[in-house]
Amino acid sequence: MICESYYEAIRSSTPSQIEAIDMGRRGIHNEGSQTLMDRLSGKIKLDFDTARRLFTLVCVLYWRG
Repeated sequence: MICESYYEAIRSSTPSQIEAIDMGRRGIHNEGSQTLMDRLSGKIKLDFDTARRLFTLVCVLYWRG
């Protein structure tokens, strides 16, 4: 839903509205990355940047799948 809101905002909203949606999207993305790191703890070692990339990949595969 956030991605859809973001893409819709790009077409019709002000820059400040787009920025607010983007900040929310980034916050949720960071939260998901931290959850992924926590769930994989003890199995594989991830730094935060790698966890963000992996979370992005999982989201894209789920979204298109």
